[in-house]
Amino acid sequence: MANEKISAASKQNISRVEVYWHTVRYRTVALYAIGLVVIALGVTYLVFPEMSSRVLQKLSDAVGKQDGAVAAISARQARFVNLDGHVQVKKVNSVQWVNADYQITLDKGDLIQTDPEGVARLAFADGTTYTVKGDTLVTVEENIVQQDQATQVAVHISSGQVDLATGTWQVAGSKAQVSFENAVASARANSRLAVRSDPKTHEQDVTVDNGSAELNRGNEHVDIGQYERATLPSGGGTIVKTQMLAPPKLVEPLNLQPIILADTKKDSVRFSWNPAATAKMYDFQASTTSMFNHIVMERKTAATSVEVTGFDPGDYFWRVRAIDDKNNMSDVSDAFKFTLVTQGREQQMLLEVDGTELQGNVVEVIGRTEAGAALIINGDQVADIQGDGKFRYFSQPMTRGDHEIVITGQNRRGGTAIKRVDVVIP
Repeated sequence: MANEKISAASKQNISRVEVYWHTVRYRTVALYAIGLVVIALGVTYLVFPEMSSRVLQKLSDAVGKQDGAVAAISARQARFVNLDGHVQVKKVNSVQWVNADYQITLDKGDLIQTDPEGVARLAFADGTTYTVKGDTLVTVEENIVQQDQATQVAVHISSGQVDLATGTWQVAGSKAQVSFENAVASARANSRLAVRSDPKTHEQDVTVDNGSAELNRGNEHVDIGQYERATLPSGGGTIVKTQMLAPPKLVEPLNLQPIILADTKKDSVRFSWNPAATAKMYDFQASTTSMFNHIVMERKTAATSVEVTGFDPGDYFWRVRAIDDKNNMSDVSDAFKFTLVTQGREQQMLLEVDGTELQGNVVEVIGRTEAGAALIINGDQVADIQGDGKFRYFSQPMTRGDHEIVITGQNRRGGTAIKRVDVVIP
């Protein structure tokens, strides 16, 4: 009993201990730390102004160089400049096919596939363009474009046809190539050629329309001149080179040109082309499809022009084939597309050119037009027109000197407008 009283007394003599604390957030600590750093930097700048200025300048230069490198990499990437029909792309790091658009940049290993009615034109930073024809599968094989160094661009064709066009290269030793199976076709500067790989016959051929090219397969080397074709027979036989009857070059109407007539049924449309060497006759065809599986007009003539009536309003394609005195026929010319429109009452439309920028020997045109309008620039249709009418267009590679860019527009009411811009390629 006594022990219990002592314990109770002891408990009453123990003092209560209270503990207090203050919560500090990480954000508060960070703000204090930043404040101390700013104060330290300010004191350092006041005490050592010259040294501080040099350090800041070096940091600024480093950031600027990094940004410049990113911009240069973007400028060296290939891109689509024309799309028509269904075109798909599979990026090298993806397993899915996506629809091609003008925002996609193309890298080594990317696949491009067109359906039978699809066409895609690719532009590389060195000015080389590849036109992927219908029902074709290609791979971007090389894209080495560096300033003041020889460039090297290439695609691999698995099936179908690719047309290659080169401009004037700034550095000797530059290359633009198309490979297929175990052979490589290399175009020289200022040349145009067509490369075809037929999956059914297992034949490949290279036809030069302008300039020259070379074809290499193992130890075989063949030089190909203008209007010559090199064929690789199925089964791996020796490369055969033949002289081709040159197809006519179409003059008017320009490709993708809108034609406005008071009465499309009664008013005639004039078609003209350049004469082909040794040709005695020409076969003109017009169709409502790019595959010419529905020909609506056909004429044979010894002249280099023909006037045709009876068209309905709408989109058409036309082409010409040359025939010599031995009835040998050339390949068909590249098909041009035109649009027939019945003249409307309102003939005014908005078309403004805000400016032009040089991208090497390619001219970028920036401007504004009406929503839903169609634009033709130097024979090419402007596909990148935004909903508010703003547009951007990249020209074909141009040679050095003075050039005139002609912009033709047509709105939904039938109104038209024409702008001309002078540019100089240094």
